[in-house]
Amino acid sequence: MAVGPLSDVRVLDIASFMAAPMAAMWLGDFGADVVKVEHPNGDPIRSWGNAKNGVPLFWKMVGRNKRSIGIDLHEAAGQALLLDLCTTADVVVENFRPGTLERWNLGYDRMRERNPALVLLSVSAFGQTGPYSSRAGFGTLAEAMSGYADITGQLDGPPTLPSFALADSITGLCGAYAVMVALHERALGSGEGQRIDLALYEPLLTVLSHIFVDYDQLGLIAERLGSRLPLAAPRNVFRTLDETWVAMSCSAQSVFERACAVIGREDLIQDERFVTNRSRIENVDQIERYFAEWIGQKTEEEVLRQFTDAGAAIAPVYTVADVFKDPHFQARENIVAVEDAELGTIRMQNVTPKLSRTPGEIRHAGPRNGEHAEEVLREWLGLAPEAIQRLRSAGVIGAGEPATSVRGAAP
Repeated sequence: MAVGPLSDVRVLDIASFMAAPMAAMWLGDFGADVVKVEHPNGDPIRSWGNAKNGVPLFWKMVGRNKRSIGIDLHEAAGQALLLDLCTTADVVVENFRPGTLERWNLGYDRMRERNPALVLLSVSAFGQTGPYSSRAGFGTLAEAMSGYADITGQLDGPPTLPSFALADSITGLCGAYAVMVALHERALGSGEGQRIDLALYEPLLTVLSHIFVDYDQLGLIAERLGSRLPLAAPRNVFRTLDETWVAMSCSAQSVFERACAVIGREDLIQDERFVTNRSRIENVDQIERYFAEWIGQKTEEEVLRQFTDAGAAIAPVYTVADVFKDPHFQARENIVAVEDAELGTIRMQNVTPKLSRTPGEIRHAGPRNGEHAEEVLREWLGLAPEAIQRLRSAGVIGAGEPATSVRGAAP
């Protein structure tokens, strides 16, 4: 059984692909009993990314801490079974195109009839309202239309999309936060659930921060700056003598002064071109040139040691292999080994953030499709084995595979 600060919360994850399932994952990381309702043939996210011996690897992370049951929601019997599960759930997470649940006779009004305290998180490309609400879409569209892609990349290059699911991941985290807000309000005394309407592009609008108020108040349209930051200078990546890359930032005046001391150019501190952060931004090419020349004549080890000893902010640009072997990340257990029935041991990102009294835990990696059907129906609905077998025989639920009780390493 789940343990943790959310161990009394039951979540039905009927979503597919990325953002909404990520929200359910974060809830499960802190103990919520998350039941993944997927098609009897398997959730499409099982086909994303690489596989090892036929076992989907990305699913092992996004499906962690979830129990799986296969239900065909296209069929009336499957819809009825889901509504039964809603009666004992606290949260339902979905990301179908607006109107799909209603066509399946599973709209929020039907769910509320069975359980007025239910919280429904609805994630969609453009939200439940507005002229684009009926459009299909993925995080890629959110990254394009939010303004993110337009300010990403080199000034003389094309807009650049991220090579990972940025919008989905941020939306998933925002969705988990929104669920906790709704549950907290319910616990304050209303006892009522509510529907959360979250569009994929909306969290990105918020994290893009200053570009919107700058446009509103000054008419400024942000441009692509490569690795520079329009808010502070110098801030960039620089190549070392041994052809590695380091990232440095002088977002505070004191850090800039320390960095100048490291490269032996204390005179730059009083230079009128660089005396303030605003003046450095206006003369960013010149100030970065001084640092690029000095760093380019030193090895990575020399650069990192001298900057770190001086209290100036710098870091190596890591590959994923570097992350796995870094002693600091190891000490904080940022990558954790999880025992898995299919893969033996799999290492993945650990639960974040770290809570002092009630930390999260990876209890198991993503399960097999339908692995927990019998135990979920027994625990949530009190169904007898004979009733469960009838559902299987009628094709309402998938055949499933035997459940395992493998536990992951504690964070």
